[in-house]
Amino acid sequence: MNETRAREATLLQAFETVQPAAPSWTLDDHRWASRAAAQEAPLPAPGGSVRSATAASEDAFIAQRARHGVQRLAPREPAAAAWLSRRLWRARWVAWAGVAAFCAGLLADSIGSSQRINLLAPPLWGVLAWNLVVYIGLLGTVLAALLRRGPAAPGTVNRLTQRVLRIGRALPGLAPVNGDVAAGAGGSDRMAVGTSAKALHVFAGLWSQRSARLATARAATLLHACAAALALGLIAGLYARGLVLDYRAAWESTFLDATRAHAVLALLLAPASALAGIPLPDAAGFEALRVAHGSAGAGAGAGAGASAGPWIHLLALTLALVVVLPRSSLALWSALRGQHLARHVALPLAEPYFAALLREQRGDVAHVVVLPYAATPAPQAVLGLRALLASSLGDGMQLQVLATLAFGAEDDARAWPALPAASVLLVALFDLAATPEAENHAAFLRVLAQRAPPGATVLALIDEAGFVTRFKGDAVRLEQRRTAWRDVLGHTGCAAVFADLPSPDAASARRALRAALGATSGVSSAAADTP
Repeated sequence: MNETRAREATLLQAFETVQPAAPSWTLDDHRWASRAAAQEAPLPAPGGSVRSATAASEDAFIAQRARHGVQRLAPREPAAAAWLSRRLWRARWVAWAGVAAFCAGLLADSIGSSQRINLLAPPLWGVLAWNLVVYIGLLGTVLAALLRRGPAAPGTVNRLTQRVLRIGRALPGLAPVNGDVAAGAGGSDRMAVGTSAKALHVFAGLWSQRSARLATARAATLLHACAAALALGLIAGLYARGLVLDYRAAWESTFLDATRAHAVLALLLAPASALAGIPLPDAAGFEALRVAHGSAGAGAGAGAGASAGPWIHLLALTLALVVVLPRSSLALWSALRGQHLARHVALPLAEPYFAALLREQRGDVAHVVVLPYAATPAPQAVLGLRALLASSLGDGMQLQVLATLAFGAEDDARAWPALPAASVLLVALFDLAATPEAENHAAFLRVLAQRAPPGATVLALIDEAGFVTRFKGDAVRLEQRRTAWRDVLGHTGCAAVFADLPSPDAASARRALRAALGATSGVSSAAADTP
């Protein structure tokens, strides 16, 4: 899908998965957007034989759903509408930057006020050297990408952008999210602003990751175009000054004699000399251009060296060959690549959030496996768990509750039951009344992630029923125990959902589960790799 639709889909994902839920987007809105999209872009039945057609229809469904969803969300969220209305890229920015770089090169005096070109040390050689370093770096990046196994880590610019966004200064019209909002007069309004702001911060983080390749291509276009324009400005400046000033060519060096200095310049200027048909002087002729510091010939007057006209032609042509042509080609390539990426933004449809949407709309069946740890759930809790999971995965969901794994048996391979290969979600079921232990509960999650079938998501669900019954009405103690569980399970990379399963709060529990499913992309590998 194109960039606009991808941004809308990412924004909608943020509002549908943020926790606590934003009041501007409800479960009814979620279902309405899916129905509206299904009428315009229906999904094929599962098991279709044409994979490309299926992928295209999935993209179309997500795009149409995002378009309808944003039409309803934007009037309620002016900050979100302002974000989406911003143009992230304009082609004329390249032209403006190129003009500025050209003027900088034109105004720069790359020869010096002495009107004598030191052939071994003009600033132009620094420009040429820097561009050669850039080309070597680009080549190294390409080779590293070819040799790399697995996805690349976020680049420096992308990591810096994400840090800035986390500070909270990049969202239009919003203050940074400071956690809980104090109750009191107007407390509900402040909470609404806070949760909406949090959703926009989630959106900003997601989009910075998904648009990293596109942003890199656009930045490369700008930088390459500016480098080519700067070199053109330097060339124009050389000839503009040469029209009204008499430049002389000479050289001087402490360590190089005429033979070595001549060899260096002959090597560097050989391509330009061959193309322009301007021969370089031999070693004896080059020796005649040498001046000594403080001698009469080293002054700024006429006769200090030979006419610099042929040398200016060679230097200008070398700039064109080394900088202008390669950088212009790279800028064109980056621009074309950026246009392609803007038209083909690949959303991670395999992530739990998008996979659940597609599965729900297609009517496919989700296979969920629940593995209790140290406490066997009551029948009423299993019924509540089924209803909770069905609210996010569809009524056709297949739920299988395995035998309870005893406390401390997480390291015993013989105690583990076989996990069905068709599982899309593995739920580790804990009892909030138990004291969380990193050596047991967190270790159990890590082993479960290691044993999970490929593509399955691991989720921790903590049943609050026993704890609530024991400490009924003690909200402070309940929150303290929740915090303890979050601290222990947070190191596993696995999302945690709290629910009173025998009598779940449908609104808050379903929102928490949907948010967790939307935030657990890659949780299996993250948990498995955690020491």
